[in-house]
Amino acid sequence: MSDNPKYEKILDALQDLLENQNIQTITVSEIAQTAGIGKGSIYYYFTSKDAILEALIERNYKKPLETAKNLARQTSIPPFTRMAMILQACRNSSAEYMSQDTSSASISPQEKSYLHQKYMQYLISELKPELTAIIEQGIETGEIHFDYPAALAEIVLIVLTVEIGNALVPSSPEEIEETMRALVALLEKGTENPEGSLNFLLTL
Repeated sequence: MSDNPKYEKILDALQDLLENQNIQTITVSEIAQTAGIGKGSIYYYFTSKDAILEALIERNYKKPLETAKNLARQTSIPPFTRMAMILQACRNSSAEYMSQDTSSASISPQEKSYLHQKYMQYLISELKPELTAIIEQGIETGEIHFDYPAALAEIVLIVLTVEIGNALVPSSPEEIEETMRALVALLEKGTENPEGSLNFLLTL
């Protein structure tokens, strides 16, 4: 992230171009022209077009994710309640992603999947450490029983981002609900929590 106006202009330019073009067809020269700066200035801030896209994704989702991470650090709150806060952040940022991603009627399924993959990479990398820490804290207090907290955090986030984003494996609302119920059931069994005790996660 940067407060540099030229840096922000570059991100704004890519955001504008994505409204009418596929990311694969957008060139660095077009981004520079749209931003009203020289092409050389682009490479001062970014090594590639992919780097610009990653920075744009970070800018779009950093605020809600930072809010979720701050809430997740409140150790006085039970671990699964804080986990719910993380999952809610996924849902909120995914909804924001989808509204931006589908603003153009011409977007192809391939383009949608590519952008969603970039979104998933950012979301999982940002939230995995926080979710892992919550699970580890639950293990320490005896509220969670599981030997692989980081792996569990990654599994939860992958399932959530794939299903809620609904871009990589398009599913009906009923199929998504079934998958989420299966995830909750696995969480209950894997962490030795009573059946139905984590159903509140489904309200997300």
